Amino acid sequence: MKPKLKKIAAITMARNDEFFLRRWIKYYGDEIGSENLYIYLDGTDQVIPKNAGAANIKKLHHRDMPRAVGDKYRIGLMNDLARELLKTYDIVIGCDCDEFLIVDPKTNKSLAEYLSEIKIKNTVSGLGLDVGQNMKTESVLDMRAPILSQRQYALLSTRYTKPVVKNTPLDWGSGFHSISGHNFHIDKNLYLLHFGAVDMQMLEHKAASRGADWLAHLRRRGNGTIDAVTKHRAHGERWMKYARIMQTFARPIYALDKPGMFGLKRVVKIPTRFKKSNV
Repeated sequence: MKPKLKKIAAITMARNDEFFLRRWIKYYGDEIGSENLYIYLDGTDQVIPKNAGAANIKKLHHRDMPRAVGDKYRIGLMNDLARELLKTYDIVIGCDCDEFLIVDPKTNKSLAEYLSEIKIKNTVSGLGLDVGQNMKTESVLDMRAPILSQRQYALLSTRYTKPVVKNTPLDWGSGFHSISGHNFHIDKNLYLLHFGAVDMQMLEHKAASRGADWLAHLRRRGNGTIDAVTKHRAHGERWMKYARIMQTFARPIYALDKPGMFGLKRVVKIPTRFKKSNV
């Protein structure tokens, strides 16, 4: 007999990001049920994705703020929402709409099954994989096809080893990157895939929408993740294990509540089996 599934919610906040939000709804809706998704749209002008289903979506009035102030404002809303949801849910997943928490398919477990079975001490993190486009070997993203059927490489990223899962009403720091005053726990079978740099053309379109200076800056400086996966040799899966060990024990002096990797940057080839996650 399978153990009883815990009640799990997933929350996010998005603005002008319908492509990723649609995929976020599809992925987490399939994993935990769309009725357990809670989404804030930043702006009354925002379009509700057609696949929203039973997701709980609230439009907020957009407020123009400096980036740091805006980040604190948004995570404050997410923390308030999570605190309220934890009155009736066992677990809350909080992440940006271009981030996908997956379970290693070798476990043969769904995300809901896996999170229901493991012991969570306040929070749990997946190993951060910042997926990027290899400009030498990978073409423009087909918006209709699964992303992992088109992208093979990721930068091992301390930035995206986030404590996105919590079962107690502790507060996330900006961007879900930390839980202030608490350690984080990286699970051996969980991975947080970040897709913000998954396609250069997409980045150029976003930059152009912000102005010619933004586009010129991108074309001049490039994107760190895309540059890394394009220029550096990809390592095998063992480096994911090494990274997990390093990030468990290493801490940057300037941020003791976040993982470190001694300044090492390593590109890995994403295991083929991860395609089974349908991300």
